[in-house]
Parts: sequence; C-alpha cells; structure tokens
Amino acid sequence: MRRAVAAFTTLGLAVLGLTATATSAHAGATCDSKWPGTRDGMVRAWQHPDCEGIYLGGTESWDSDWGNSSGPFQGTDDNRASSVMNSGTYGGADVVAFYRLTDFQYKEGYGCLKPGEKYVDGLSRNTFTTSVDGERHNMDNRISSHQWVTASDCRAGSFIS
Repeated sequence: MRRAVAAFTTLGLAVLGLTATATSAHAGATCDSKWPGTRDGMVRAWQHPDCEGIYLGGTESWDSDWGNSSGPFQGTDDNRASSVMNSGTYGGADVVAFYRLTDFQYKEGYGCLKPGEKYVDGLSRNTFTTSVDGERHNMDNRISSHQWVTASDCRAGSFIS
C-alpha cells in the first residue's frame, strides 16, 4: 500500500511538472535572468543577493580598488557586493579572484569564481581564504578589488559557489 501511495504521489508530481527541488529551490532565479546568454568576457556585481538591487558594475578588465574614483567599480562599490557573476570567456585567465583588500592583496584573503560556475547568488555562504589574523572572513559586502587569474593561481579551498 505504501509503495502505491508513493508511486501515485510521484506520478502526480510528474504530471504536474513538479519536483521537490523545483518547488523549494528559488535561489538564482534573478541571476539566471541576468545571465547575458553568452560568454561576453565580463565580471559583474550586484548590491543584493540573487543579482538584485543596485548593479555595481561590470568589466572585461580588472580593478585594484573598488572604492576609489577610477576604474570600472568606484566609490561606494567597495565592500558592497552580495552577488557576483563571471561570464568570462574560457581559456587562460578565465577565473575571477575577488579580494578582501585593495591592490589584490593575497594576505587578507581572496575567493575565486570559475567561469563554469557562472555566478554566486549569495556571497554570505562564502569566505575568503585565510587572512593574516588566521580567520576566514565572510565575503558578503567585503570585496575591495578583483582581477582575472588562471585556476592554478587559486589555491585549494579558495573557489566560491
């Protein structure tokens, strides 16, 4: 009897086009809609999770200080990102390294986003690599610079998702 109920429930969900994950997983819906549809060589950042809120900016280049008055990210962009996207092209320096400090300072931690990952819809679940104080600081609202690197430039445990 239990098998029949389970089979009937599964069949009913299949007929409706639903699954347990489809009805409960909403993360990334806005990021999915903001994906450019092709690898255009850009890194992008938004103020809120799921690529919502203020669009902080995007670039094919690097930026050593998200808080200064030059470069693709400026002023209040520093320490403000809650979601990021990598639509860079595959090959060579196709990974984006996001840094806790300006000028790509490895000593205070970084996190790497592979191109195949596409985006991180919530930086709050990610941490930078270990900093000089021995801590792994949360990445949400803490990015101060970024650059394009190769996957081999990122150490184990530094990849974000």
